[in-house]
Amino acid sequence: MTENSANLNVGWDDDDLPEWTDDQFRRAALYDGKKLIRPADGTLTKPGRPKSENPKKQITLRLDSVVLEGFKAMGPGWQSRINAELRKALGI
Repeated sequence: MTENSANLNVGWDDDDLPEWTDDQFRRAALYDGKKLIRPADGTLTKPGRPKSENPKKQITLRLDSVVLEGFKAMGPGWQSRINAELRKALGI
């Protein structure tokens, strides 16, 4: 056992635990035994991101290294800029 895990053996008193709100119960993951029925939406203190009407899909895309480096050199948001350029090329 490591030093850090030794700190986990603190005796808990149920009075120390905060009450869950109805919103936290609605966002919590739901399991039937070990089977996940509904994943959690957000965290205990923060709701998840709003669901998009047009969610993006993760793909694998091979680009020339100079193209990728050029977009990354423009700073954060390079993936969104690539998406915007592809939309522009398609006229959408």
